Amino acid sequence: MKEEFIRNFCIVAHIDHGKSTLADRFLEETHIIGKGTEVSQILDSMDLEREKGITIKSHAVRMVHNYQGQDYVLNLIDTPGHVDFSYEVSRALASCEGAILLVDASQGIEAQTMSNLYLALDNNLEILPVINKIDLPKADIEGTENDLCEILGCLPEEIIKVSAKTGEGVKDLLDAIVTRLPAPKGNPDTAPRALIFDSYFDMYRGVVVLVRVFEGKLQKGDKIKLFSTAREYEIEEIGYLGLKFSPQTELTCGEAGYIIANIKEVADARVGDTITLSKGGCENPLPGFREPKPMVYSSIFPINGEDYENLVESIAKLKLNDASLIYEKESSAALGYGFRCGFLGMLHLEIVKERLLREYNIPIMATTPSVRFLIKLKSGEELQINNPVDFPDPSTIESIMEPFMDTEIIVPTDYIGNVLKLVQERRGIQKDIQYIDEKRVTLHYELPLIEIIFDFYDKLKTVSRGYASLDYTFKDYRETDVVKVDILINGEKVDAMSFICHQDKAYNWGKSVTETLAEVIPKHLFKIALQAAIGGKIIARSTINPLRKDVLAKCYGGDVSRKRKLLEKQKEGKKKMKEIGSVSVPQEAFLAVLKADRE
Repeated sequence: MKEEFIRNFCIVAHIDHGKSTLADRFLEETHIIGKGTEVSQILDSMDLEREKGITIKSHAVRMVHNYQGQDYVLNLIDTPGHVDFSYEVSRALASCEGAILLVDASQGIEAQTMSNLYLALDNNLEILPVINKIDLPKADIEGTENDLCEILGCLPEEIIKVSAKTGEGVKDLLDAIVTRLPAPKGNPDTAPRALIFDSYFDMYRGVVVLVRVFEGKLQKGDKIKLFSTAREYEIEEIGYLGLKFSPQTELTCGEAGYIIANIKEVADARVGDTITLSKGGCENPLPGFREPKPMVYSSIFPINGEDYENLVESIAKLKLNDASLIYEKESSAALGYGFRCGFLGMLHLEIVKERLLREYNIPIMATTPSVRFLIKLKSGEELQINNPVDFPDPSTIESIMEPFMDTEIIVPTDYIGNVLKLVQERRGIQKDIQYIDEKRVTLHYELPLIEIIFDFYDKLKTVSRGYASLDYTFKDYRETDVVKVDILINGEKVDAMSFICHQDKAYNWGKSVTETLAEVIPKHLFKIALQAAIGGKIIARSTINPLRKDVLAKCYGGDVSRKRKLLEKQKEGKKKMKEIGSVSVPQEAFLAVLKADRE
């Protein structure tokens, strides 16, 4: 196919603005699926994606659209919408020449829409503004149109209005993709360069690599090289991406497709890497590749100890499909054997837990999430800590640095006071406030990541009645005053409940955890002390009073000294029991710690 008849584009949108539904209408309009197909969100292959209304993995599909008697190939490279997957979004954008900026008419422009728009502009993409959900009764088409005109500097007539649900305006949008988005440019006769924008593991065929060819051509049987690992493979199959694979003999300059080359692990075919020929290939890779770095760390343990062997096997299989998940074995005195894992963000952690339960039937429990701290000791040694268990003795520490994030919050002006109060409570540093229009405002803050990962998003939605939207990216590491808080039950440390937090919040967080535990740990025959401690200093305490056995029930009279004697005997017994007795901590207690309020 000649380059002038190819269009590579993606859809940029916030979560739940109708991106996957619009993709369904494209597939119907180009006759890839029949109208009224039972499964909606065709490109969202996981049940989890459909339930949560998010795209987790980026997908791609090749469509053919006839415009004025000429067939055009449209390669839709779908992108995840959530902040945790922004690197995948950036690589998908790098594979395109144009982007549809999709905005929900009932919700307007939100934080991640803006964030992904900036990513698209950074990649010099042609932007095609589209307003979706125009069929909804509460759709504010005019207001959304004004916002888009102001942000993009476009004219109202350049904005296309569609309803992805009913299909209204979709054909006009496909025509606009052909007429307004540029064709790919590249030299078909030079050494090939192809960008990996996604890869996944197939049980029978190994790793399937999705690529966009920028220069030259790749053919079946070619020996290829991947730049980041310098490993070489032979192309066994190459072709186009329909809903099913369509094998071809070659992929030429400007085209998007798939390659199967007997690659054993997804980690060997990393998103953003460049493919070329092993002999006579290009010298420089395409720019923008970086290793996905985990931001949030948590330990996961099987709820049933006998599931551990299954968990070992399942997490290895999950890793085949998810190169950004990192893990290592760990053991805990309270929870047994498990894994310490690194995740891109809290949503990534939730998805991994959910997939382990659904796909491998293993219910798991995650410990309190943490982030990576850089610690410099007085001896000059530097450590990277993400697990409270590894936190060194405070007397040996010279300085600690924690990650800060550039945070953008878009919120209606009615709730600005509530949001400002919340962000200040979370140690936020205000950078600026910009009014988008008379109804909405953008707040730019620098926030510590440890303050975002617990319940910041939930609290933000609560104080803004669901209208605020959040986006954040890593900024830098800064010196901080954090401490490790240990939780002691009856004088014994429970390593799985330890957490790291800022010194100013240690009392509130510690008190919240001990009070929560006091509600879920059942009463014993002796008094149980629940304590939060920094080093040897107790900073908060809650007490579970003992169950009281009535030892005087058998006394029907007699001298008071007889009753006192029985009570003294009981007191001695309880004192002895407290010394030798062990507290049984139920599974719910560990889950309750995660839900403890961290104000």
